[in-house]
Amino acid sequence: MADFTSVSHPFKPVWQDDSRILILGTFPSVRSRSDGFYYGHPQNRFWKVISALAGTDLPATIDEKIALLKSEKIALWDVLESCEIKGSSDQSIRAVIPNDLSSILKDSAIHTIYLNGQKAGSLYHRHLECQTALPAFILPSTSPANAAWSLNRLLDAWQVIK
Repeated sequence: MADFTSVSHPFKPVWQDDSRILILGTFPSVRSRSDGFYYGHPQNRFWKVISALAGTDLPATIDEKIALLKSEKIALWDVLESCEIKGSSDQSIRAVIPNDLSSILKDSAIHTIYLNGQKAGSLYHRHLECQTALPAFILPSTSPANAAWSLNRLLDAWQVIK
């Protein structure tokens, strides 16, 4: 496995003043960082889940992904601003600095936070929960590493964001 790399989050959150929910991942994968946007790994099912729940076609470009999020009033970011990580392994994450959610929460209509996977959930509860005063729910990860969850099971679990 690769050595630890110290990495800062490479892109901004997606949100607008009428965003209703905030979905937080852990930290962008190597593939996402090279693609310049969230959930860039072709096997990650995040965009399949969001587009299926919205009843739209699968977005292909970053602009289409942003438009989908905005049309569904979904804000998207990650729990961590920076960390040390081996490759894309969430389990290897150490030396974390959490993102500051205050401006997004203050300047939007977000009323609920959803966490994409157990690691995002544990990091959120450890570092950010005391700052938000909002309900937060852990959803099963859309990562290809979560192979035990089929797309249909993910869709059932993720229905709660609607």
